[in-house]
Amino acid sequence: VQLQASGGGLVQAGGSLRLSCAASGRTFSTYAVGWFRQAPGKERSFVASISWSAATTYYADSAKGRFTISRDNAKNMAYLQMNSLKPEDAAVYYCATATYTSRVVADYQYWGQGTEVTVSS
Repeated sequence: VQLQASGGGLVQAGGSLRLSCAASGRTFSTYAVGWFRQAPGKERSFVASISWSAATTYYADSAKGRFTISRDNAKNMAYLQMNSLKPEDAAVYYCATATYTSRVVADYQYWGQGTEVTVSS
């Protein structure tokens, strides 16, 4: 599976962005998808994940109530809708796939190249 994240950019605090993750390969629909982020000088951290069927979703505490993960298997796409953005949400965001829904970075095998989100205060 090859992944490409897009949709990042500069947004004011309180604004919204929708990140997209485009996948190649016919097996995308069998994988869980996760979104992670990495700010300068910090470790990559979990944001949200969704099972292959979209029946199960997990969110980091920092994302609950503000971010929504979704997927469209027919289009080989996954999304992260981010609302009420805060300066501390600024980071490079990555999408990744795993064989099961997980919050753990090491469980994900395939990674996209990342898309940068900047939030101005």
